Amino acid sequence: MGDAYPRLREQQAQVTSALKSEEARFFETLEKGMEILDQALLADPKNLPGNVAFKLHDTYGFPLDLTQDVCRERGVAVDVAGFDAAMRQQKNTARAAGKFKMDKLLPYEGPTSTFTGYEQLQGQASVLALYYEGEAVTVLTQGQVGVVVLDKTPFYAESGGQVGDQGTISHADTDFSVSDTQKIKADVYGHHGQVNHGHLRVGEKVHAQVDVQVRQATMRNHSVTHIMHKALREVLGTHVQQKGSLVTPERTRFDFTHNAPISTEQIRQIERTVNAEVLNNSATQAQVMTLEAAQATGAVMLFGERYGEVVRVLQIGSSAELCGGTHVARTGDIGLFKIVAESGVASGVRRIEALTGAPALAYVQQLEGTVQAAAQTLKAPETEVLTRIAQMQTQSKELEKEIATLKGQLASSQGDELLTQVQDIQGIKVLAAELAGADASRLRETMDKLKDKLKTAAIVLAAVDGDKVQLAAGVSKDCMGRIKAGDLVNHVASQIGGKGGGKPDMAMAGGTNPAGLSAALASVADWVKQRI
Repeated sequence: MGDAYPRLREQQAQVTSALKSEEARFFETLEKGMEILDQALLADPKNLPGNVAFKLHDTYGFPLDLTQDVCRERGVAVDVAGFDAAMRQQKNTARAAGKFKMDKLLPYEGPTSTFTGYEQLQGQASVLALYYEGEAVTVLTQGQVGVVVLDKTPFYAESGGQVGDQGTISHADTDFSVSDTQKIKADVYGHHGQVNHGHLRVGEKVHAQVDVQVRQATMRNHSVTHIMHKALREVLGTHVQQKGSLVTPERTRFDFTHNAPISTEQIRQIERTVNAEVLNNSATQAQVMTLEAAQATGAVMLFGERYGEVVRVLQIGSSAELCGGTHVARTGDIGLFKIVAESGVASGVRRIEALTGAPALAYVQQLEGTVQAAAQTLKAPETEVLTRIAQMQTQSKELEKEIATLKGQLASSQGDELLTQVQDIQGIKVLAAELAGADASRLRETMDKLKDKLKTAAIVLAAVDGDKVQLAAGVSKDCMGRIKAGDLVNHVASQIGGKGGGKPDMAMAGGTNPAGLSAALASVADWVKQRI
């Protein structure tokens, strides 16, 4: 297929890696889904609830027919009606949460809105329509939350990942605060907000004013998204394609195709590339042209996006993309650019979150404050924080070794003291005792030393840490025909709410009832007597 589709040959390694990754993820998903299915069938081996089938579909990508096939092989019935009900509920929830979709439901058949927001952030307009609780009204009064439609507006309506503008609509003693702007139709803008003072009527002349600071912050983040997109393709490869974005006044969030986490060095390279474009302070140019002419310029178009016959091409720095959003006049207006997060959001899709301008500066200053606080705590200059941490880590490791040595010496001395508690049962040295302050490693080490000294022996050692008990059992080789360490340790563990296992000569166990330990250890001698 390489002759017909040259990009397949060009990106063969990328395609192969993606396929292998998808195959591995599929088997992981299948395994997890089967675990959930098996767990659900423990409660009812003959019926699979619809909500479980929906969870398998929605969370793990199990198609309903796959679940039905698996269940059919096991003689299990699937609650399809329950699955359909869960699917309807999810769709209704998503529909209710989608404000943009709610705007589409507003009944409007009037004139279109003229957008003036590329050139200006304020202007005079007339009220074409008002909405309160989803219904058309002729007036909005003080305190009411509603939607206002103007004949012309500087407010940008949410589109292409950029959030809608905020600001005010006012006249005389009336003040309507706009909290968001959404499209009712492709060319009809709905201004969402609340009447703070006075009232608004259909047909009135008003003054529309966009919140300048919010718009400028949003423009910085939108413009840098274009530059970052190009930088990603330069650093990671031309396989990078935009899969989604969210541009707000606070930050930009950009989703794109890539099969692996981005390394620290790659992030730094992306930041250097973007900030270099910012420092060039080149002018932004926007041109309206036919789609065919835009394609001829080589401007980036989003795969799967539907474009009209006439499009807007944005040239910002060395980036050229089709975009209808609002942008800075020059790249230098973006200010500092800083990536603050990188993560995976779906199979083969990564996400970058970044800041610009004042928020980016505040983020860097916060990091600087953290370094300063660390330097003060470490009593070292800021430039030597890493060196001081490395020194402390080395010291910590040395102290850990020293503590381990002391614990070994303590355990050894305790082991010698325990020899006084040994019982001789028909030639077998039996010892069951608690070793204060020991961990699992010390129990095993002490066990080995005691077995060497006692020769023919059956030993149980215990250590208590809060509400947990650790046990170690050891049996000399000449006794293993009659006594197994696993049986011995489980005899004690079963009395303190635990269990364990291991080899015939050494076994470990845990428990959760320290109060029963003394009695459990005291029963060891009789247990051994019964087996020899």
